[in-house]
Order: sequence, then C-alpha cells, then structure tokens
Amino acid sequence: MNDRVRLKIDGREIEARAGENVLAVARRNGIDIPGLCYHPRLTPTGGCRLCLVKIDGRPGTTTACTLRATDGLSITAFDEELEADRRALVELLLAEHNCDCLVCASAGDCELQDLAYRYGLDKRARRFVPAPRELPEEDASSPVLVYDSSKCILCERCVKACDEIQGKQILSYAFRGLDAVVTAGPGGWGASVCDGCGECVQLCPTGAIREKSDVRPPRRWEAEPVRTTCSYCGVGCRLDLWIHAGRIVRVTGSNAIPNFGSTCVKGRFGHTYVQADDRLTRPLVKRDGAFVEVGWSEALDEIAQRLREIRDEHGPDAIGGLSSATCTNEENYLFQKFMRACVGTNNVDHCARLCHASTVAGLAAAFGSGAMTNSIAELENADCILVTGSNTTETHPVIANLIVRAVRYGGARLIVVDPRRIDLTRHATLWLRQRNGTDVAWINGMMNVILSERLHDEGFVAERTEGFDALRTVLEAFPLERASEISGIAVDDIRAAARMYAAADAAAIVYAMGITQHTHGTDNVLSLANLAMLTGQIGKPSSGVNPLRGQNNVQGACDLGALPNVYPGYQKVTDPDTRADFENAWGASLPSEVGLTVVEMMHAAAEGTLKGMIIMGENPMVSDPNLNHVEEALTALDFLVVQDVFLTETARLADVVLPAASFAETDGTFTSTERRVLLVNRAIDPPGEARPDWEILSDLSTRMDYPMHYPNPAAVMDEIASVSPIYGGIHHARLEPDGLQWPCPTDDHPGTPFLHEGTFSRGLGRFHPVEYTPSAELPDAEYPFVLSTGRILPHFHTGSMSRRSDALNAYVSEPYTEIHPEDLKGLGVADGGRVRVVTRRGAIATNARATERVAQGSVFVPFHFVEAAANRLTNDALDPKAKIPELKVAACRIEKA
Repeated sequence: MNDRVRLKIDGREIEARAGENVLAVARRNGIDIPGLCYHPRLTPTGGCRLCLVKIDGRPGTTTACTLRATDGLSITAFDEELEADRRALVELLLAEHNCDCLVCASAGDCELQDLAYRYGLDKRARRFVPAPRELPEEDASSPVLVYDSSKCILCERCVKACDEIQGKQILSYAFRGLDAVVTAGPGGWGASVCDGCGECVQLCPTGAIREKSDVRPPRRWEAEPVRTTCSYCGVGCRLDLWIHAGRIVRVTGSNAIPNFGSTCVKGRFGHTYVQADDRLTRPLVKRDGAFVEVGWSEALDEIAQRLREIRDEHGPDAIGGLSSATCTNEENYLFQKFMRACVGTNNVDHCARLCHASTVAGLAAAFGSGAMTNSIAELENADCILVTGSNTTETHPVIANLIVRAVRYGGARLIVVDPRRIDLTRHATLWLRQRNGTDVAWINGMMNVILSERLHDEGFVAERTEGFDALRTVLEAFPLERASEISGIAVDDIRAAARMYAAADAAAIVYAMGITQHTHGTDNVLSLANLAMLTGQIGKPSSGVNPLRGQNNVQGACDLGALPNVYPGYQKVTDPDTRADFENAWGASLPSEVGLTVVEMMHAAAEGTLKGMIIMGENPMVSDPNLNHVEEALTALDFLVVQDVFLTETARLADVVLPAASFAETDGTFTSTERRVLLVNRAIDPPGEARPDWEILSDLSTRMDYPMHYPNPAAVMDEIASVSPIYGGIHHARLEPDGLQWPCPTDDHPGTPFLHEGTFSRGLGRFHPVEYTPSAELPDAEYPFVLSTGRILPHFHTGSMSRRSDALNAYVSEPYTEIHPEDLKGLGVADGGRVRVVTRRGAIATNARATERVAQGSVFVPFHFVEAAANRLTNDALDPKAKIPELKVAACRIEKA
C-alpha cells in the first residue's frame, strides 16, 4: 500500500507520508512556519497558535501542528492576515515575558527572541501593556536547574517532555490564567522526585528553565559544540560538549542515534569530573613510601626496566594487565597487543569479568555471538518485553524511557522479574519477585508451561536449532510447582508470564547484572537463550536476548580482545591458525595458553606467583569482590603501575602512576551495548602533562623493544579492521553521524541492526539444558539476610567520576543500606539510623533506609562509596565457566551500629 500523499503549501506541491504532521512537513521542505509549543518529539497541542494556516476552500484557520497530511490537501501558510495574527500573538507573549535579554543566559538561544526579531518587535513596536500579576520567585531548589516563571510562556513542552519522553509525569501546571506556572509539586523542584535528567531544559524554548550554574555561563554563540559519546553507561548517548576558553561549559544531548537529545542526570550534569582540581597532571613515582613528581621519560624508563626484570627472572606470565571499559577501543586494542606481543602473556582482563563475562560465554555458546542481539530503538516496537536483573531506570535510563513508551504508547506488555520493587514495576503488566539467585528455576518453569501447552515455535526449533530433546528432558522434570517452590513466585504468575511472552509477535528479553553476577551466571544466560529460541523470539526485529552493558565501552573492550582467552573479534588464543595469523600481523611470537582473569590475578598476586601488574583506567580497590583480599594481593606485588585520570584507591597502592587523558581529551571510539561503534572526539586539551592512553602505551611498548608507532587513533582502528572480521569495515571516516553496528565485515557493509536473521552466527542455535544450582552462599542462623549490591542513578561504578560532581552528590552523597521496615523494626533501628552490615569477609557501617523496595530478609547496598565499600562484603566465589564472581548473593547479618 502506498502511504505517500501529495499536498500543496502556498501553491508548492510537496510529497509527504499520509497522516504526517503538516508543520513538520513544511519545515522539512524549508517552509518556516513559526511555532513555539511544537517539538518533533512531542505530541502537538496547537497551544501557541503561531502555526495557524488556512485550508483552501474552508473558512477560518487551523494549526499546522495538529493538521495531518492527506492527498490533495492545499493550504495557505503565509499571507498578510496570518502574519498579522502571528505578530500579534508574539506581542502578547512579550507583554507577559521578562525581556531581560541583555543579561539572560539564553540570549541567542531563545525561540521567542528569534520571533521578536523576525517580526521587528522591539520595545517601541509593541502595543500591549502587561497586566499586573504576582509570580513566585524563581525556583532554584533543584540541584541542577532553575525555573523562572517570569520567562515561562506556558508552551507545555517541559510538561510533555517529562511525560511523553521521560515517562515520569512529574511536571504539571499550577494555578490558572495569568497566575499559571509550571510546577514539580508542593515544595518545588527540590522537594519533588525529579531526578535531574534535564529533558525540560533541553526542550524549553526560552530561558524559563535553565541549567544551574555558580557563574554566569557564556551565551550560546560564545561556545563551540564538539560532538562525542558519553563516558558513563553503555547506552552510547551522543553528547555535544560546549567549549569556551578551553573548558566544558555546558553539555547537551545530541539529536542523534540512540538518544535523540535525551540524557540522564549523569550524562548532562556529571562530566564536571573532567575539570576537577585533583586531576593527575604529572607522572608520579613512589620513593620511600611517598609519591614524587617526575618527567615522562624517567617514569616510562623505570616501568620498562622493572617489567623487563620481572619477565626475565620469573617469565612473562608473572606479569598481568587490566585494561579498561572506560577507555577507547583503540586503547584497549593497544593494551592487549602490548601485553601479548610485547610482554608475552595472555594475562589480560578488564572489568567485564565482573559484569558480563557470563553473557559472553553463554550467548556465544548458544548463538555464536556474545552480544546484544537487537538494537535499542527496536524495544519501542516490541509487543512484549521481559526485563530481569536490570534496574534499567537507574542504570540505563534512556533505554528505560523506550521501554516505558513501548508500554504507554505501543501497547506492549511488560514482564518484570526482579527481587526489588524497581521503578519499572510501576509500568509492568506482571511483576514477579523471585528469591535472589533462583533465575534458572523460574525460567525453566516458564519453558515448562510453554512446552506443555504447545506454545513453542515448532518450525523454528526444528529448522534453526539443535539439542532440543535434551532440553525437553530437563524441562519435563522441572514442573511448575518446583519452579515456584524454589523461586518464591506463584505458580499462576509463572504461567501467566509464559503465556504472555510466548504469544507475542515480537518479544524482547532485556537483562543486566542481576542475571550475570552469580556463580551460575552463565547458566542464567543460557536459560534466557533457551527461552528465546524455544519461542522463535530471535533473529527478527524487536525480539532477541539483549544484555545491557554497564560501562561506556565494556562491549568494545571485549570486542578488542581485553580478555585472557581471545584476540580481537573473539578469536581464540588457543587456536593455532588464529594465533599464527596474529603472529604474522603483529610480528611477534604469541603465548598459546589462556591467561588469568582479574580475580585469578588477585589470587596469584596474593600467593606470590604474579609479581607485577599494569592497570589502565580500572579501580579494583572498589570494584572487585572481597576487597580485603584485593588489597592484600595488590600490596604483595613487586611492582604496580596505574594509568588513570585521578589518584584512585588503586593508584595509591602503585609504584608508578601515569596521568591519563579523559574521554573529552582524546580521539577514538566506544562501542555501545547495541554493538554500535561511535566516535569520541577530542574537545579540550588534557591538563598539565597528562597524555592519552594510546600514546602512553605506544611509548612504553617502544621502550620495551616492541615499537608501536601510530599517527592517530584512526590508524589504530584501521589496524583493528585488518585483524578483526567483525570490525572489518569500520573506519573513523565511516562513523559520522550515527556510527556502525558490528558485524560490519567490509568497507561497503551498512552494519547489522539485529543478529541471527536466517541463521545463527554458529549455524544452528544450540539449546543447553540447565539444572538449577543454588548460590554459593545462602543465609543461615549466623548470617540470616541476603545481601545484593548494585548501582544507583546519580552515581557510577567506583564513584571516581560521579562523586566529583557537586550536582550528583546533591542527590546522593553517602552510602546507605536498603532494608525492609519490618526487618529494621525487629533490629530496633529507626529509619536513617546506623547499621553494620557484616559478612564472612568484612563489615561496613551505613545509614539504614527503610523501604519495601526490598523483600523481608533481603538488603541492598550501592557499591559506589569507598568509605563503606560494598565489595568488602561480597563473595569472590566464581562461575566455573565465565569466572565471574557472585556479587548479587551473599549471606550477611545486620547489627545496630
């Protein structure tokens, strides 16, 4: 069916989609019909009346933003009468507007000011006198924004953005008529549940809502934007860094894939860490227990000499390296190349081991590729979304917005399976609260229902998979009642979820570390893969199995071989032919044995077999499990080198610390959770003598007699393309504006939005029958509570970036423990009182938060706070397949502090 229509605007024939917004059609074709309330991401209201047009042959006028394109439609957009009406409407707005344009921070970036200039409405030309009214003082109670009602034109953009884009429904109107204002509720913005995403700031057409600043910010024309990719979570939000006098003065969301202008509070307001006063600016070498500043040559010569000495005396496997999910693809590639070709060891890993190692292992075994199968944008068109082990609203907020919109506007059914009452449960059709660590049980229960009720996709199973009979045997021995008994989820709820998921035309699974961070994390992932294949919910749009990667480049660090068992592109180090190819490419003899993982390195260091480490952009003294053991291991090393932007808790233990550039001070790429390779562009210079990691690694390797010479990161990416088939067609020149999704094997390949269409990467998808295995440590009489750890919205990972932001600290500034009110009452502790959380590995003290977000018998502790580091409590027991530690289940007791 042809959905194209032809219409006329002022006699000009234009083609459009049937039903398309006429104002959008006009503007796309260079016809600038004015308007202040319209925004392409919001539903139109016609409230400002500025886009009035006449439909030929009909009396009166109508608003173009609410008019839909139909075949043969003919309208008049500009004549003397319409322009006179628009001029009068702008005059009326100006009469009630605080026109302090000379000192307004939004001067030059104000749509009302633009229209006043367009219609020549200086003060002498205005006919209307403002009516007397009393407006409230500007509301500066929010940590990140200011609302000035004297500049508000009541266009409703902010209200709609909060509702329709963010799905939060916080903003509304208060009072009536001339007294009407936008409000976030009683007590103002600061007393509301506003989380500071800044969508209202981004869409405000005037200066009514502006970013909070201690100094008068430069006007828009005084700053230059540099487009780059966010340095926080794995969504890959595109940002514009506004630069004035060599400093970042503002951050806005780019109108580009995947975020289209949206950000979270960290993305918009959390990059002040780049310009923190305590940035490292010169190399540091520890002399007699204290750091002293030295030059680069002295520092690098000492590192090269000490690493050579360890290698010569103890062998290359006495050295280990941790690469980084916060560094670029190019830097991760060079790091693993340095460790393998220069040092001579496969002892290279990074923090993906702590978050998604089980994803890589599980999905690769089932599908042949260990990454998100579908694209972020496809979630908005799914019929059913199963979210489990992901507090998406806090850890991947822009993706959570899409999920909420799929429910509210697309009619999608949302199933949330989570032991905590996370925000998405407000929008869920079904919320199943399982016991921590029982995921295999409820997933097997769902599949038992699907199989017994013949809801599975028999054709897909027969044609595109193998191993079904073995799966059937396990499922038939896993009745629904057993699944319910283990998981704590009611039989009827498991049955309802199974039917809902299986019946959907397109159902997507979304998960994160609540699934992966277990001693049976790989089994959890394999179970989700089984569920998707059993129902044929993979290999097509808006379906699949979609792990949300936690850090900005954790996907890329895995892709580029910062793992002990694979080279770039997930090519196995144990395969002789693959190893020979890399030896030819790199001109070096390479080790054949799989190296140590991060947790294994810590054990080896504590035991004395690992003598030296180089750590780039990682902070294991906060991020790793069983921190007391990590500290013991790092202090036992003969030699430790850390490259970072700050003197982190790990860097303080180092013998040499090298000052690195931040994401805003280097070029390169990140790969987002949807496999999209995105450019990172240098916006400012590094402070002092800090250098990009790719330069540091090249210089160090050359000093260790393995020369690395690259003119820029683009040349590094060209080398990556030559050795990694999934990146074969990816080059910097191809990545504007929206990047490319791997696999992208050739220079003319468009990238791959979703995987496994027609065939799996491994050929046939493989079912893996999985039996339920309990977590390594369960509650008992001495430790009766279940401890889980994770992230919260205002902060990120080890806090070294987010906790240097005053705005983010204003939301949450100190550690806490979530505990059920009844449990707290039983301990004799009031809400906000001090408690000690104790496990077999350590103890911390925090304030208690009474909340029913957690079930009775369970507690939750955010892990960002070094002063009460949750990972002093966590269990370093490992998944035998992926070697990921069990961060989501530990037995603990709670004491009154």
